[in-house]
Amino acid sequence: MPKKSKTKTVRRRSSDDEHLPPKQSRAEHSDTPAPLCFHSPLSLFESLIQPMGTEQFFREYWEKKPLHLQRSDSSTASYYQSLFQLSDLQSLCSQGLSYYKDVNVVRCINGKKKVLNKEGQVKSSVLNKFLVQNKATIQFHQPQRFKDELWRIQEKLECFFGGLVGSNVYITPQESQGLPVHYDDVEVFILQLEGQKRWLLYNPTVPLAAEYSVESEERIGSPTHDIILKAGDLLYFPRGTIHQASTPAGVDHSTHLTLSTYQRMSWGDLLLDVFPSFVSDSSRTEVSLREGMPRRLLLDSSDGLDTSRWLATALRSLADEVETGKLEVRSTHMKRDFVMNRLPPYSQQPLTPGERIPALEDTVCLQFKEHMVVTVERCQERTDEATELVVFVLHSLKNQRESHMMGEDCDEEEEHDVSRGLKFPLSHLQALRQLQQAEQLPVAQLQLPTQETKLSLVLALWSESLLEVL
Repeated sequence: MPKKSKTKTVRRRSSDDEHLPPKQSRAEHSDTPAPLCFHSPLSLFESLIQPMGTEQFFREYWEKKPLHLQRSDSSTASYYQSLFQLSDLQSLCSQGLSYYKDVNVVRCINGKKKVLNKEGQVKSSVLNKFLVQNKATIQFHQPQRFKDELWRIQEKLECFFGGLVGSNVYITPQESQGLPVHYDDVEVFILQLEGQKRWLLYNPTVPLAAEYSVESEERIGSPTHDIILKAGDLLYFPRGTIHQASTPAGVDHSTHLTLSTYQRMSWGDLLLDVFPSFVSDSSRTEVSLREGMPRRLLLDSSDGLDTSRWLATALRSLADEVETGKLEVRSTHMKRDFVMNRLPPYSQQPLTPGERIPALEDTVCLQFKEHMVVTVERCQERTDEATELVVFVLHSLKNQRESHMMGEDCDEEEEHDVSRGLKFPLSHLQALRQLQQAEQLPVAQLQLPTQETKLSLVLALWSESLLEVL
């Protein structure tokens, strides 16, 4: 996951503003019309899976079964090719790519993955040799760090799914396979960019798998799908779907893009996130939860049955409190992880606060709503007083595109660093909800006790480029 980002200056501009022409990276192809609609996250996803409807997709395919969408129009194939192609590697290699971090060179031999990486920086001439002589696959990690159009697509998809969206490019020569039979812990969308790729899909041995694993060919049985993807085609399959892919004979090379999402986004992951706060909050009012457990419980396993009954009773009590609304569901770690590690808004200019400073007589509105979250948490500051609930407004406007999905985890201290957002007293929560729910709102109508607190709130949001004056 990304390291802590440094504050950078950014000009105010909505990520949905399509009036300014996007600046192209050196490997971009700006003259190719996009068949995708970037008006909103929903419209982007609708155009990505067309002619399939979104409702039908989530009803019949999402987390259930694969979907192959064949496209015969040349415009989609041309646009897909503009996202990334073999020739792009030459210009990208000049930007100081490294093996392992940016590029993996792999080949599947006798059902095993062989890694052919060298040390140091990647040279395009060496990659071409790997492709031609070794018939190896070039795996390029997270190309959205370099390609503007992929940044644009994945930023919208992260808004649509409400979760991280990563990508990899795979370039495989004819009659070759890069990876052995395996399954992934992510929902996968394959976009065929160049050439053709043959995909064999098998029924999951672990439905909706929570981790990656290689499978032996003895266990997988016969394929349920045998698909040839052509340029412009899209293939979706759920996490846990066993698969392998190879470039057919007669095809010079295949280039495909894998978009992946919904890693660690299950109900079980949410329970792991919210359960500690359930217990902590309930312990403040329930004496039974503060009573000591039996002596030697940690040393013995003799009274396991009694312990199980006690825990079951406590869990039922917690469930009742959640269902009746006495306990609030507060996801904190998952929200922080998403906001701190996602792509920043797609913009070719730096985001800075608007020219006009908000005043009490102004009407204001939030911007970049889909890039901010509001959390209620126990104050982490070390004091002698009892901890109190505070409100955090976290946002991704200062995130670094260059480190997106690169596995650089932040530590606990950084996770609670308010430089990624703002901290307010719990009394500000209702006013923040007002701003989230309203298209526009007079500052004077904020539900705060004094003019000073109203002005302080809007100034703080404005200073983070989260609010503009109408």
